[in-house]
Amino acid sequence: MFTGIIEELGTLKKLSGGKITIACKKILKDMKIGDSISTNGICLTVTDFDDDNFCADVMPETIRRTSLENLKTGDIVNLERALQLNDRLGGHIVSGHIDGVGVIKSMKSESNAIVVTIKADKNLLRYIAEKGSVALDGMSLTVVSVSDIDFAVSLIPHTRDVTNFKIKKVGSLINIEVDVIARYTERLMNFKSPTITREFLSANGF
Repeated sequence: MFTGIIEELGTLKKLSGGKITIACKKILKDMKIGDSISTNGICLTVTDFDDDNFCADVMPETIRRTSLENLKTGDIVNLERALQLNDRLGGHIVSGHIDGVGVIKSMKSESNAIVVTIKADKNLLRYIAEKGSVALDGMSLTVVSVSDIDFAVSLIPHTRDVTNFKIKKVGSLINIEVDVIARYTERLMNFKSPTITREFLSANGF
C-alpha cells in the first residue's frame, strides 16, 4: 500500500525483456529484495539494486494496462516506497494497481494553481467523484470536477515542482488508479448471492 505522496523523481535507464531499471537515490535507503516501489503509480517488486538503481520485473499485463510502453530512456518517473504502519497517511490509500490510462486534455493556470483536465474512459469515470480522491501516476490528488468524458484536478506549485507533472503537457498519457473504496462499493452493490440448491449441497458433501 502507498499514500500517493511522491518521495523522489527517478530516471528510466532501461525497459526491455520484461525488466525495468530505474536510477534513483533516496528510496534506495534500507531497500531490500522484494520491496514494493510505486513507479508512476505502478506497484513494482524490487528484484535487484545497487547504489544507484533498482530493477524490477514487468509483466505483459502491466504493459497493457499502463503507460509504461510509452516511456523512453531518460524519462522521469514518480517514486514512492510502501507505506509503513507508523507513517502519517498524508494522501489516501493507494494500492499501486492501475485501472487505466488517461490523456491530459488541458492545463490551465488559476492563480497559484494549475487545473489539469484528463480525458478518461467511461468505465473509469464512474468511479471518480467531485471532491473524491484519485491517484495519477501515483500522485494522490483531489478531484475538482467530473463530467461524462473527463475529470479535473488542481495542483499546488509544490506538487507540480516535486513530481513528473513538471514535464507533463497536453496529450501526455497518465496512469489512473481510482479510489479502492469506490471499486469495492460497486462490487458489493452489484453482488448477488448464489442460490444454494439441493444439487449444490449434494455435490459438496452436505
